[in-house]
Amino acid sequence: MKKLHLLSNAHLDPVWQWQWEEGAAAAVSTFRAAADFCEQFEGYVFNHNEAILYQWIEEYEPELFERIRKLVASGKWHIMGGWYLQPDCNMPSGESMVRQILAGRTYFREKFGEGHDPTTAINFDPFGHSQGLVQILNLAGFDSYIFMRPDEMTLPAQDFIWKGFNGSSVMAHKVWGGYNSQLGKSVDKIVRWMDENGDAPIGLVLWGVGNHGGGPSRVDLNLIAELQGAREDFEIVHSTPETYFAELAQVKDLPAFEGDLNPRFVGCYTSQIRIKQKHRKLENELYMTEKMLSMAALEAGLSYPYDDLQAALQDLLTSEFHDILPGSSVQSVEETSLRGLDHGLEILSKLKARAFFALAAGQPAAEQGEYPILVYNPHPYPVRGVWECEFMLEDQNWNEEYSMPIVFKDGVRVPSQPEKEDSNLNLDWRKKVVFEAELPPMSMNRFECRMELLAKKPSPALTADQGKFVFQTNDLHVVINALTGLIDEYAVDGKNRIAPGACVPLVVNDNGDPWRMDVNAFRDVLGRFQLMPPGQGTDFSGVDKGLLPSVRVIEDGEARTVIETLFFYRDSHIVQTYKLPKQGSEIEIHVRVFWNEKDKLLKWSIPTTIGDHAAYRGQTMFGVAELPNDGHEAVAQKWVAAVDGHSAFTVINDGVYGSDFKDGEIRMTLLRSPAYCAHPILDRPLVVQDRFLPRMDQGERQFTFWLNAGNKKERLEAVDREALAHGEKPFVLSFFPSGLGELPGCPFELEDEVVQLTTFKREERGDGYILRLFEPTGQARETAIILGRSGRSGKSIPVSLSGFEVKTLRLDPIEGTISEVALLEQ
Repeated sequence: MKKLHLLSNAHLDPVWQWQWEEGAAAAVSTFRAAADFCEQFEGYVFNHNEAILYQWIEEYEPELFERIRKLVASGKWHIMGGWYLQPDCNMPSGESMVRQILAGRTYFREKFGEGHDPTTAINFDPFGHSQGLVQILNLAGFDSYIFMRPDEMTLPAQDFIWKGFNGSSVMAHKVWGGYNSQLGKSVDKIVRWMDENGDAPIGLVLWGVGNHGGGPSRVDLNLIAELQGAREDFEIVHSTPETYFAELAQVKDLPAFEGDLNPRFVGCYTSQIRIKQKHRKLENELYMTEKMLSMAALEAGLSYPYDDLQAALQDLLTSEFHDILPGSSVQSVEETSLRGLDHGLEILSKLKARAFFALAAGQPAAEQGEYPILVYNPHPYPVRGVWECEFMLEDQNWNEEYSMPIVFKDGVRVPSQPEKEDSNLNLDWRKKVVFEAELPPMSMNRFECRMELLAKKPSPALTADQGKFVFQTNDLHVVINALTGLIDEYAVDGKNRIAPGACVPLVVNDNGDPWRMDVNAFRDVLGRFQLMPPGQGTDFSGVDKGLLPSVRVIEDGEARTVIETLFFYRDSHIVQTYKLPKQGSEIEIHVRVFWNEKDKLLKWSIPTTIGDHAAYRGQTMFGVAELPNDGHEAVAQKWVAAVDGHSAFTVINDGVYGSDFKDGEIRMTLLRSPAYCAHPILDRPLVVQDRFLPRMDQGERQFTFWLNAGNKKERLEAVDREALAHGEKPFVLSFFPSGLGELPGCPFELEDEVVQLTTFKREERGDGYILRLFEPTGQARETAIILGRSGRSGKSIPVSLSGFEVKTLRLDPIEGTISEVALLEQ
């Protein structure tokens, strides 16, 4: 007989149109009713996932939690999915998705015991799914996946094999008819499925009141029981995802699909940009701080603060919820979420300082006239960059002269220069020094800053000539147009990589829907930002002593040249700052936006000289996604690249996820200004028309990009590590050490120049340390872990990785051994 599996659930967004307290209240009442029905209806099984909801039940109604534990033990309540929550499935990093699973698995094992690990992952509601998920699922022990969106995507079948990177695959099921049902209408949905799929040997239908909880109802259960007795063509059973997939594999040969399950709701790649940027920052700070604390524990005897890190991790995981990170919630949820992200960042700032001071042990005391600068590189490979440090002189200098900071390393001068400090006290006292240097792996790097007394601060050497600022080094040639403020040339190794007028902010037509449910592209350009006239720019700058040009050199020295430009569009303004290095070809561009537009979108255009039919790629979860090159909106993580047969142009960002590419032009999507939580409903107006309504991302927002170009193979091998170093940036602090203690060693290094270390942390249970390696180019390669003092000094452990492969290793600090373990550390 044909068989129809019924999956009773209660989709419950912890937040969305409501705050978390209301979500917790809905979870308690929903779970209480479900527990009643599990106890009263023979054969009925309730399915629910999301550890965060179970945590609320455990805290706010412990008696109910104990009932659920008994129901789980008896098989009447099924822990479905087993993740921390249902996250966005495009924007979190691969490591963050591992932590979503690991946090959920650790919680459920602790509270419900062994033997309840789900093998089907579920993400009913998120707006698209990265192909990188598949390998993560495989490594975490999942063999199947249930999803609903994209709603309109053409797939080979309702059930199929989803293929991921590195040869991974899972069975996948696209939800039919939505993940919920209206009260008392579940039987109508079930009958409709049977009418439409009468020849199917097996099927799956999800039912239960959802979105704000609800789940099963007595009337629905009674009607389903009647239907079970009445139908002779289908055996209708209350079921679980695992039971469905076990039977599916026996009765169907499934077609295969390879790629992302995208796009859906492309506005969500950009809405509420502050959430996205702080999420990225918290990701970076968490994984960097874990690395520093692990080093400090192994090399300096610091106690590893597991509980504090878990608190910060929960802030990160909560922010990844699929109505928080995509920006589809109400304004009060946005504010609460920003507060939660700040909470995590504040925890980590204190933990990072604790690790830093422990790792500063053994540094010699400063000599007279020296200002020590310590820079900790948390990466297991050298990192070269331009580093910034502020500090106070030992006393105020009220004379009309200037104390010039000069940086040395082991007595040798390194390229350095003074720049404007954050403070605005017009006094020779606070200093900011910028210097260029390479930092050895996983070590504290000591620099000394000394002062040279000058009559005044040196003036910039670069000036405009014939309407152009021409910047030239051995590696780089950049021309910035003094009449437009835009980049007209960017040449690397003698080859120009852009068309004139690059880095122009574009204003694009949009509407008030934060999801933007009706389109997959933003192509209707309304206008572009223009250079401010000198008078307007001077007033905007807050200057009242003379007239300033709106393109000007504000810093110039041995490490870099900094050029500032001012733009406007109607009531909005942009301060765009170009930081041009004296070494290397990567230019940094800071975009400070003062946005006062509604129902419009801001893009940032880079017309490259890459061919019209070039490929467009971007970082995704433990992989590289092939992105659309036809102007449709794409989602990617820390970097995107335009690529032809020989060259690549890369753009690294600090928290921007949306972009598009067409005819060689990369357009990063910076922000939108829709209403909060508004989307089309029938033919009604998108928002009410009788009052003021706040819009997203009004006011000041800041963005940073790093542009580079060159040989295709070299660029694509370098960009992942470059992006990680910009995100998990080496920690810089001026500190006068005591000279006491012992210098920490380097716990280990990576031998090659490509493989990533995505995590280095203490294991969940035990005293070992977890290292997760990832191959980021899709090409098989060999590396080696060279153990330092915390292992067996100098011991080389070879590691082979296939393209995009993720490997999890365990370092035993006592035995000095490294062994491969499962992704979830079992």
